Amino acid sequence: MKPLKVGIAGLGTVGVGVVRLLAAQKALIAARAGRPVMVTAVSARDRVRDRGVQLDRLTWHEDAVTLAQDPDVDVVVELIGGAEGKAKAVAEAAIAAGKNFVTANKALLAVHGAALAKAAEANNVTIAYEAAVAGGIPVIKALREGLAANQVSRVAGILNGTCNYILTVMREEGRDFSDVLEDAQRLGYAEADPSFDVDGVDAAHKLAILAGLAFGARIPFERLHVEGIRRISAIDIAFAQELGYRIKLLGIAERTGAGVSLRVHPAMVPEQKPIATVDGVFNAVLLEGDFSGPVFLRGRGAGEGPTASAVVADLIDLARNIRVPVWGMEESALEEAPIVPMSDLGGAYFLRLSVVDQPGVLADVTAILRDHGISLESMLQHGRAPGEAVPIVLVTHETREAAVNAALADIAKLPAVLEPPALIRIEPQ
Repeated sequence: MKPLKVGIAGLGTVGVGVVRLLAAQKALIAARAGRPVMVTAVSARDRVRDRGVQLDRLTWHEDAVTLAQDPDVDVVVELIGGAEGKAKAVAEAAIAAGKNFVTANKALLAVHGAALAKAAEANNVTIAYEAAVAGGIPVIKALREGLAANQVSRVAGILNGTCNYILTVMREEGRDFSDVLEDAQRLGYAEADPSFDVDGVDAAHKLAILAGLAFGARIPFERLHVEGIRRISAIDIAFAQELGYRIKLLGIAERTGAGVSLRVHPAMVPEQKPIATVDGVFNAVLLEGDFSGPVFLRGRGAGEGPTASAVVADLIDLARNIRVPVWGMEESALEEAPIVPMSDLGGAYFLRLSVVDQPGVLADVTAILRDHGISLESMLQHGRAPGEAVPIVLVTHETREAAVNAALADIAKLPAVLEPPALIRIEPQ
């Protein structure tokens, strides 16, 4: 039977992983795909680098755009990364040439997914992207196919392994963020410039994709609320444990009567909940469908093996001519959903203050909270240090984000408050 001929643009960790996996599982993949799946062409910046896989029999393209136009390529696999530049040019060239397109590029899809979907439909080709979110976890297939009969009301997950690893080590070893980050960089879990991960951007790209699929909506990436983990301290994690919570960086998308809420931020999760138990570099996603009920998926979110596995799963589908609309429905059917502002968010909050230990401070703080309509569930203060800085933790009852922010702005003005108050949202999950 005629093989499916694959061109790979980008030979980093994942690209090499795809080449290696297709060779190692050649017979199994052919049986499951109904025909051989073979790499015929590749493109990368460095032609002479030893990547540990055999490439000498493949067509080498200096320019990845020409690979996308190669007549001996049926499917283009883009593993370059980034929302703009070469990755976007390869996607557009492949679609224009009438070739199916497979990518692990979450930034590209989060920013340009609707436009690429429209072009793909016009050219009668498919965009497959299982590897773009949560590595080896089949969450795209779960949303596009397994839950296709459901109205999905909520998606929540740990979408970045680097942040989850850092927060796990901080909790287990009582160390601060900057110290653990250095270890993560040395071990290869964090990049030399870690901002994309630790500032929440990577998780936000993935959440935008999941939300678009879950809600059948065009998601404007710039409307997501995005916070990272730089301000989480060892003392926050210790207090969280005392209160029965674990701190996780979560991506949360919810459909409400007012529209769609989209946010990435650290959150306190009850320690008995499944998502709170996901540690290290693992990812997890909770999907809530109206007929399916909650569906919980957990696994490795990155790395050569899991991500290559997801890419090849897409190739097997394409070899079988299994084609699903990019966003689970035609692009013209996608909704322009209103985005709910963060100020309208409701929930409970963990607030940590660093104050001078002196009479009247707590009374001043609680008076401000009272004036903004915020009531307290509990308060923690350990020990006394008259005249010195001490931490005070306040846990609110359910309230509104706008009220909390206004109260914290007033609290920060108190002479006895030594640094900006810390806020962490409490998620029931």
